[in-house]
Amino acid sequence: MTLWQPDPSLIRRPAYQSLADQFARAIHDGRLANGARLPTHRRLAEDLNLSVQTVSRAYEELIRRGLISGEIGRGSFVQTQRREEDPPYIPERLGEVIDLSILKPVCEPMHLERLKQALGWLAENLPSSSALSFRPNMVFPRHRAVAVEWLRLCGLDASPQNISLTNGATAGMTVALMSVAPPGSTVATEAIGHHTLVPLARYLGFNLEGLPIDENGLIPQALDEACRLSDIRAVFVQPSVINPTATLMDARRREEIAAVARKHDIAIIENDVLGPLVEERPPPVAAFAPERTLYVTSFTKITVPGLRIGYLAAPDRYVAAVANRHLVSNWMATPMVAEIATRWVTDGTAMELVHWQRAALRRRQDIAAEVLAGIDYRVHRDGLHLWLELPGDRAEESFVSQARLRGVAIAPGSSFRIAEAPWHPAVRISLGSTAEAELRAGLSVVAKLLLGDPEHLLLAI
Repeated sequence: MTLWQPDPSLIRRPAYQSLADQFARAIHDGRLANGARLPTHRRLAEDLNLSVQTVSRAYEELIRRGLISGEIGRGSFVQTQRREEDPPYIPERLGEVIDLSILKPVCEPMHLERLKQALGWLAENLPSSSALSFRPNMVFPRHRAVAVEWLRLCGLDASPQNISLTNGATAGMTVALMSVAPPGSTVATEAIGHHTLVPLARYLGFNLEGLPIDENGLIPQALDEACRLSDIRAVFVQPSVINPTATLMDARRREEIAAVARKHDIAIIENDVLGPLVEERPPPVAAFAPERTLYVTSFTKITVPGLRIGYLAAPDRYVAAVANRHLVSNWMATPMVAEIATRWVTDGTAMELVHWQRAALRRRQDIAAEVLAGIDYRVHRDGLHLWLELPGDRAEESFVSQARLRGVAIAPGSSFRIAEAPWHPAVRISLGSTAEAELRAGLSVVAKLLLGDPEHLLLAI
């Protein structure tokens, strides 16, 4: 048993979070060594005059952060050698697997041909600044002006000086989080959210607090309560279909989220990688709170995956921080890829590909509706995926494994789980990651598993 004990006088509401933070600091400072055994839930609850449930939640939070491990029959132990999370998708496609696990747009030979043509044009028209300059301000002023046009198609008015070009949305959201959430701070987000947020929070040293959602997205009252009870510095939201549950947040809810953020003076990070792909959508959250929202969008999921470029629009108060964080983490976006994006925006190719993608996805929605007839799932007609909650008798890990044994890869819903609230098993299924015939075959396997007997498939050894 370790000699270090948390200080009950330092515990604040929510108590489980505060208790977890004390343990985290002690582990970070070396007061709790790797392998140290922690007190039992009941013993610590008695020592600190807390409920056993509070201590259990604190330990669960530490497990989620990768700081301790729980071993049935032995107890809880400090685990400073952290296990890396598995991604929701299979790292590489092997054999005859139908890969419905990775989120990507529909791609056909036409997309490769368009990119080849763009590279041919670039070979003849590459500006010297894009090839020879180390200074972002020498390379990107023209691209920022064109970015203004694209962001307007996304429903956002922005000034060129407030826009940074990034190597896709992941780079953009990382820079945004670094700009508003210093180490030790807390970022709120949806309870079912972006799968990279948990490891990213650990790498950057901030805490995540998953908040309740409903069929319209993040619940404003939950955000308001979290801001009152915790030192929330920012909220990360995905209001437009790209979230795991394929939810399109309505305009009123977006305005309410903006109002709560303004009330508590916190930043908003909005991940809107589908941009104009989602037809008839409300304005971005950034349009309701432009003074505090860092807005991220990109081209990879709506045109061609190889066009790994995006825009991060930040309000005046964060422009300097964004520029500095971007320099130290990426230096700058790849200029030659930016040249292609700028040309495609100005000559109309980007929107042409968006319209093509929308039509292709709607055809795939029709396939899903046919194959999964009678099965409840959540989808948006312009989305890249569907969210399927499993019946009560189906274990998520087992269901994903059974699909994989039958040659179909799907993403486990728990990969997107942020909060430790009660969990309903689910899977995310990509609609654009393979050919239509393979999609139909893969969805048929899923349907048969759902409608058949839940008994495990035995393997011959």
